[in-house]
Amino acid sequence: MKTLKIIVPILAIFLTSCEEVIDLDLNEAEPKLVIEASINTNPNDPGLSQAFVKLTTTAPFFDTEIPVVTDAVVTVTHEDGTVFSFAHGENGYYSADLDPEPNILYTLEVIYQNEIYTASNSLVSSSPIEFVEQKDDAGFSGEDIELKAFFSDPAGEDNYYFFEGISEKGNIYDAISDEFFNGNLIFGYYLVEDIEPGDDVRFNLYGINEQNYNFIFTLLQQGDAPAGPFETQPATVRGNIVNQTNPENFPLGYFRISEVFTFSYTVQ
Repeated sequence: MKTLKIIVPILAIFLTSCEEVIDLDLNEAEPKLVIEASINTNPNDPGLSQAFVKLTTTAPFFDTEIPVVTDAVVTVTHEDGTVFSFAHGENGYYSADLDPEPNILYTLEVIYQNEIYTASNSLVSSSPIEFVEQKDDAGFSGEDIELKAFFSDPAGEDNYYFFEGISEKGNIYDAISDEFFNGNLIFGYYLVEDIEPGDDVRFNLYGINEQNYNFIFTLLQQGDAPAGPFETQPATVRGNIVNQTNPENFPLGYFRISEVFTFSYTVQ
């Protein structure tokens, strides 16, 4: 016992003497513009249709706040030349009253700090969510609630989807391809901690093209979407928007036009 009493203080002194504060000198890159541009049309509930562009910039790694852009000029142009101007509201969100037409090419233009960013896209159809299946013994513990939102994929064509499960207990995002399920019933998967009977979950299913699918899929794989697929990621993922003024100063983000179907479910 006497030996133990001597050794412990000696170890404590040794470990304490080895402590050293190291200051990391991290390189900081110039901020990049981040563009999240979405035009969504909901055929079942036009009130849920929306057209918005969210503009932010990248920030140093340890910054807790994401800088928003409030002084850009944002427009979307119909292929017939009609221009829709997007007005800034708050927190970097620009919006307009725009209900996209099928088979029409729309061009996004963002002018920020004397540089012009553009991208073009067309409306991509989606599929209605038909029903939700609930399982009460899921997860590693066998006690978690799992939800599957099912929809029918059209046969004979390549389709891609962006899936959201939204609730106060947590959000789930996924990029879905019909490569192995063409023409069959497919489901979006929702499992979060602490979900319980009485909780409301809203499912959104957006139609996206292959380029948007690859972008969102890569983004989710990198970040595992802890707070959303469009938060700061550990590596650069380039989208479909080009800096026409200075191509080397490319932006982050994407431009998509989607038909979206929603489905609300109360956990049983």
